[in-house]
Amino acid sequence: MNRTPMSITPGPLLSTIDSPADLKKLPKEKLHQVCDELRQYIIDVVSVHGGHFGASLGVVELTTALHYVYNTPYDQLVWDVGHQAYGHKILTGRRDNFPTNRKYKGLSGFPKRSESEYDTFGVGHSSTSISAALGMAMAAKYKGEQDRKVVAVIGDGAMTAGLAFEGMNHAGVADADMLIILNDNCMGIDPNVGALKEYLTDISLSPTYNKMKDDIWKLMGKLPVGKNFSRSMAHKLTEGVKGVISSSSNLFEALKIRYFGPIDGHNISHLVDTLRDLRNIPGPKILHIITTKGKGYALAEKDQTKWHAPGLFDKVTGEIMQKKKEGPQAPKYQDVFGHTMIELAEQNQKIFGITPAMPSGSSLKFMMEKMPHRAFDVGIAEQHAVTVSAGMATQGMRVFCNIYSSFMQRAYDSVVHDVAIQKLPVVFCLDRAGVVGDDGPTHHGCYDIAYFRCIPNMIISAPMNESELRNLMFTAQLESTTNPFVIRYPRGEGVTPDWKTPFNEIKIGTGRKLKEGEEIALLTLGHPGNFASAAIRALINDGISPAHCDMRFVKPLDEALLHEVCQRYLKLITVEDGTVKGGFGSAILEFMAANGYKNDLRMLGIPDRLVEHGSPAELHRECGYDANAIVNAVREMAGVVVKMGE
Repeated sequence: MNRTPMSITPGPLLSTIDSPADLKKLPKEKLHQVCDELRQYIIDVVSVHGGHFGASLGVVELTTALHYVYNTPYDQLVWDVGHQAYGHKILTGRRDNFPTNRKYKGLSGFPKRSESEYDTFGVGHSSTSISAALGMAMAAKYKGEQDRKVVAVIGDGAMTAGLAFEGMNHAGVADADMLIILNDNCMGIDPNVGALKEYLTDISLSPTYNKMKDDIWKLMGKLPVGKNFSRSMAHKLTEGVKGVISSSSNLFEALKIRYFGPIDGHNISHLVDTLRDLRNIPGPKILHIITTKGKGYALAEKDQTKWHAPGLFDKVTGEIMQKKKEGPQAPKYQDVFGHTMIELAEQNQKIFGITPAMPSGSSLKFMMEKMPHRAFDVGIAEQHAVTVSAGMATQGMRVFCNIYSSFMQRAYDSVVHDVAIQKLPVVFCLDRAGVVGDDGPTHHGCYDIAYFRCIPNMIISAPMNESELRNLMFTAQLESTTNPFVIRYPRGEGVTPDWKTPFNEIKIGTGRKLKEGEEIALLTLGHPGNFASAAIRALINDGISPAHCDMRFVKPLDEALLHEVCQRYLKLITVEDGTVKGGFGSAILEFMAANGYKNDLRMLGIPDRLVEHGSPAELHRECGYDANAIVNAVREMAGVVVKMGE
């Protein structure tokens, strides 16, 4: 079984490394041991504390080599996404605090500028590293910091995003000194898809490209490297060997970024030598390394999707610890979506599913397995996912585009320009709406209500339970629904074990009156309605009986229900799992102002500040909209004085 957290100690070499300066004191021959101990420490800690797993194991050698060769933090190291940065954190002074990773008030699971000077750029969403690193390199050149180096580490999955290509397109002509390291393991969370994956595979297996690699290094060994080795000389060198490359294999060279590789990303000695050579070559360049996600833990190498973030596990047996709960269990909202998609698609031949690189996370994988010609992973390309959905909608298809709420921010223009303006009935299923827990502020789905509510033609809804999710999905695909339709739901489990109920159409813009009451009414949107129901049960002993309305839609609002509520109840409390600035509560305030209502209104939801990471329950409590917070808000509005300890 796993050791207890108190017994987790780093190996003898790793325990002496409190900074990259300590790492540099070691002879190169000792780096193999450092890598072994670093990999084992990640396994030890993640197995008992949880977190992302396979990605960091795959870059242990690269992480060690980068900090050994480069003068970090003066040299700028930018990690893409950050799932792979655990070794980086451990080697940069956070080793002893690493067990607090992703815990409430502990280390962030991603690089974070406010956490360490070694975290040069905050990341959580993919494909930002090249653009950010280029900006740093351009600034260094402007300031005359010719000795400052900039490195971006990006995975092959993240390369599928348009932003990565935009960055490379600029880097090729920017005359800035930067290195892009392409960590090629054919994996994001799920296996990579698309033509780029096939292209990189062709390069990796191409004897012509490997011959070019050997020729380049042999030629470089005969040339003086230093200030006299100009960019033009380097360009001539690579141009001289381009003749051996077929016209179909120059993507990076065509962008004027010198290509080196592919090389074994687990050969620490060769990585160190290669990085030392590349450090002295000016201009934009890319090093292609081949790695294995989950390297060093056999089960993670075998099933890389499962071991991306497995939760707690027995590191010896590989048994993943399941939380034991009594009685029937409610399913995850994402699984209700995934299975409902198949049911609806069997009834409606026009239904398609689209997801940008999240088939497992969204559970669209079920439909992709059963109906591969009608469900697609388009890669890490949210903007493309939206617009390709719009294109299909113009041809009469009913497309369910499933994107995490925080990732949808990356495709906002496409929603406005390509969907809303043309009034196309694309269905946006926003998974991970509200606070998501341990991933923190880069992944919280705080803003979708606010940023969608201001767009004309949009329908915006949120189910309180699994049956409501099914019925909203059913309603969205009906021919009578002619507008873009947003359905937002949280990460994790719902509340109804017996969830597979018959489909019923929901009239768009109608809420549900769940409970009559006195003096105070609770107006809720989506899953937090369950927090309100729990609060109402807790208030029975106080003799307080608030009304409860599940509004279901924030656009359009159920104005008939709101008129009734505002006329009958003097005091209102809105509850939502989105930002209170411009969100559901704001929509209620706007309705009241437009109709001259003066009710006393309190808004509960995500406050106007960045919410850090922690478990969902901890964050609901911190943000002040869990059941206890609702109880306290009702008591305060009702004028009930509660004695200490009650």
